[in-house]
Amino acid sequence: MIALSDAYALDSRVALRPEPFGALAYHYGNRRLVFLRKPEVVSVVKALAEHATVADALTACGIDERRWPSFVKALDALAASNVIEERNRG
Repeated sequence: MIALSDAYALDSRVALRPEPFGALAYHYGNRRLVFLRKPEVVSVVKALAEHATVADALTACGIDERRWPSFVKALDALAASNVIEERNRG
């Protein structure tokens, strides 16, 4: 399970294609196609690499703290699909 203090980034083998509903994420390694159905989730996924922690990315994207649990759940699903991966902080 992803913790707010963890550092994540979009997997380098994943391409995001913007769509009106959010984005499609295609993983060139496992050939999975994943739908990101909320533009805010797409923003957070893109911001992960630029911030030291998941919490920092959520804050930078202006996500209300009361909504963080639902975003962590979405990020967990994206990690399970290898769309995002844990990285070293720094």
